[in-house]
Amino acid sequence: MINIQTFTFGPFQENMTILWDDSLECVIIDPGMYTSADEKQVVDFIAENKLIPVKLLNTHCHIDHVMGNRFIADKYELKLHAHRLDIPTLEQSEIAAKMYELSYTKSPDIEVFIDENDTISFGKSEMSILFTPGHAPGHVVFVNHDQKFVINGDVLFRGSVGRVDLPGSNPPDLILSIQNQMYKLGDDYEVYCGHGPNTTIGYEKKNNPFVNENTAGD
Repeated sequence: MINIQTFTFGPFQENMTILWDDSLECVIIDPGMYTSADEKQVVDFIAENKLIPVKLLNTHCHIDHVMGNRFIADKYELKLHAHRLDIPTLEQSEIAAKMYELSYTKSPDIEVFIDENDTISFGKSEMSILFTPGHAPGHVVFVNHDQKFVINGDVLFRGSVGRVDLPGSNPPDLILSIQNQMYKLGDDYEVYCGHGPNTTIGYEKKNNPFVNENTAGD
């Protein structure tokens, strides 16, 4: 069984996720730690639970999702896994940090490229990858079908969707990603969002004002 722990960090209130199973191997997704106190909270949690970090993953590479990449990569000697198409997004993170007047330690480069049909393995567990561009050109989500959950980054939010006014974003692509990828999952799949509370696919199909049952593709 996969255990899920979410932390909310930084000025953007970004949700970072740690997943692990009874092997104690864990993956760290979208580390948004901004302060030394944030970093200590994560390190303490990993140590207290005797976890063994084996992978660093980004759903996408906007500044709020990568602020802790360097710390995690260096602390646990991990390579960054992300989609090739988000290289420009990652390269723009320093510019974004300056624009928002944020301190930022540059993320390592993407060393392991991941894409749809790949599998993320840790311990006795696996997650599949869906390619979900629109909010960012190389956005992916991580799905576990056994426990019916998806680590969804900034594609879907409870009652909303990811921003499409950022460099590299594409509104039609985001709608198609939701219709053809997210909404093809079962209604009972729990969605862990990059910001805000969790939701479910079924709730969003019925209630999301941007993409609902009446607009979703066949």
